[in-house]
Amino acid sequence: MTTTTLAQVRPSRQAATGAFVALLARDLAVLLKTIRAFLLRTIMQPLLFVFVFTYVFPKIGQRITGDFSTLIVPGVVAIAVIFQGIQAVALPLVQDFGYTREIEDRVMAPLPVWGVALEKMASGAVQGILAAAVVFPLAAFIPVSTVHLHVNWPILLTVVPLAAYLSAALGLFVGTRTAPQQVPLLFSVIVIPITFLGATYYPWGALKAIPWLKWAVLVNPLVYMSEGFRQALAPQRLHMNLAMIYLALIAYSALLTWAGLSGFRKRVLA
Repeated sequence: MTTTTLAQVRPSRQAATGAFVALLARDLAVLLKTIRAFLLRTIMQPLLFVFVFTYVFPKIGQRITGDFSTLIVPGVVAIAVIFQGIQAVALPLVQDFGYTREIEDRVMAPLPVWGVALEKMASGAVQGILAAAVVFPLAAFIPVSTVHLHVNWPILLTVVPLAAYLSAALGLFVGTRTAPQQVPLLFSVIVIPITFLGATYYPWGALKAIPWLKWAVLVNPLVYMSEGFRQALAPQRLHMNLAMIYLALIAYSALLTWAGLSGFRKRVLA
């Protein structure tokens, strides 16, 4: 094959960029059309967490202090973000590869296969950022006790996109390795353990009373997301070192991106 022929069969950079933007714009347009469903699935779980722990418990006499309310809000934000990675990337991919085969139409765009996967991640990351923004009003109006959030904007503005991207990368990884009939197992084996062992209801440093668990949960990417949001919203001495948080978020993002792209390529070319 000549050099000219190779240039003809490979999408130009301009065409690839245009296709990427068009696919992303299409996904965002669909999101706008289904904004009610997006808000419902985004708000429901954080709303119940915040309502039960910071409103119901104090009303029925359970000892929930303002410090607990302050600590739990960053964890709820992290849960909302990581759930978007599963719901916006993993579940649609399971359907695309298993039932609808819509992915076959997407890979026909003048875009490399890995570019199609990155677009799915970009769409999921945008939805993760929106999910994080939705949770903050819940924390302001629902708790009985005052939530003392002290926003560190440089940390918040860097942790939010990192966490959203990591969630989308996790969604890509899970979505390319889950068959439609395995979706129930996805929640019972992956989502629920990640949530309860993700330092969402307690700071990671508080696990010093259980040393083996304190180090075991470090394999959970949600731990670093929760601790990152706590550093940004509720600085406490028990929180994880900030440099460790950034390093882990970047490392997990890179690892899951590589694994997700590899799985995506195998599923498309299978």
